[in-house]
Amino acid sequence: MTRIPVGIIGCGYWGPNLIRNFSGCPLTEVTAVYDASPARLEAIGRSHPYLKLVSSLDEFLELPLQAVAIATPVSTHFALAKRCLEAGRHVLVEKPLTANAREGQELVAMAERLGRVLMVDHTYLFSNPVRRIKEIVDSGELGDLYYVDSIRINLGLFQRDVNVIWDLAPHDLSIVDHVVRSEARSISAWGCAHADSNIEDVAYVNVDFGDRMMANFHVNWLSPVKVRQMIFAGSKKSLIFNELNTTEPVKVYDRGIDVGENAEERHRLLVSYRSGDVWSPHIPAGEPLQEVARHFAECIQQDKKPLSDGALGVRVVRLLEAATRSIKAQGGRIALSNGSYSNGGQNARTVRPEQLPPYSAERATG
Repeated sequence: MTRIPVGIIGCGYWGPNLIRNFSGCPLTEVTAVYDASPARLEAIGRSHPYLKLVSSLDEFLELPLQAVAIATPVSTHFALAKRCLEAGRHVLVEKPLTANAREGQELVAMAERLGRVLMVDHTYLFSNPVRRIKEIVDSGELGDLYYVDSIRINLGLFQRDVNVIWDLAPHDLSIVDHVVRSEARSISAWGCAHADSNIEDVAYVNVDFGDRMMANFHVNWLSPVKVRQMIFAGSKKSLIFNELNTTEPVKVYDRGIDVGENAEERHRLLVSYRSGDVWSPHIPAGEPLQEVARHFAECIQQDKKPLSDGALGVRVVRLLEAATRSIKAQGGRIALSNGSYSNGGQNARTVRPEQLPPYSAERATG
């Protein structure tokens, strides 16, 4: 089978990882790299002498490439992805997809019109722990989800063009979008800037999904310790995903509460506590980015819809936009329109809690 020729745009922090994984994928081969920095191109050339190195986008798009992977600052994603789609290339974009939802929606429409694959590199969706979490939640073992609590904190790396929410929260927002499969109803965020007065480096985000389901996200560049943990709490059981525990990253807890079934018992708040077994499913080893490369290639070859397609990318960007608006409004709650995301951030508005629409009777599951 002929391998898909792939070009990489950007060889800074993430670009070398893309080069390594697309080179190691049996369905693809990296043939060219574009970067505006001669020093970075020289460094890539020393370790990958077989690659075509170019410092001009026009020259890069003249090469016989079938697909392109973009790993550049988020402010450049839209312009670069648009040029590549117009040139007939399939496109993989590093997260987040674009700097705003309107640009992301334009890319989605363009890819659909041109018959090209547009995929976002939300790498965690291709990790074995998240895949197992998705299976457990879908099986109903946890029961009805009550809340998700996520902590993603560490010391650095500070970004110059985006705040800590845009840098770290896309990971967890994409995981929740993938696992929960329910549209956010509203969002509120609080953040503080310490190192740079214009860029928040500590933030807390609360997302309301309706039907008594909520998610909280803590992201932080100033923490003295590194924590990567998510709790999925349900009516039957709860699950903890600890990314830093490489031997048992996922644990399921048969612990919680049981509430009386009839109205009188509920009125009297008759609650009993349940403490059962804790078990950890076997999670096979694997590199998620290798799965990203393979999945991207399969979508191109088989004309499939990517797991992390442009629509998911737009949903994540829309939440990031609304969270940023909420921070500027001192934590003001942003109501998100139900239904499609076709108008991007234009569908969001700031409301008070009492103005929120009533909870839906049933949460979407598919």
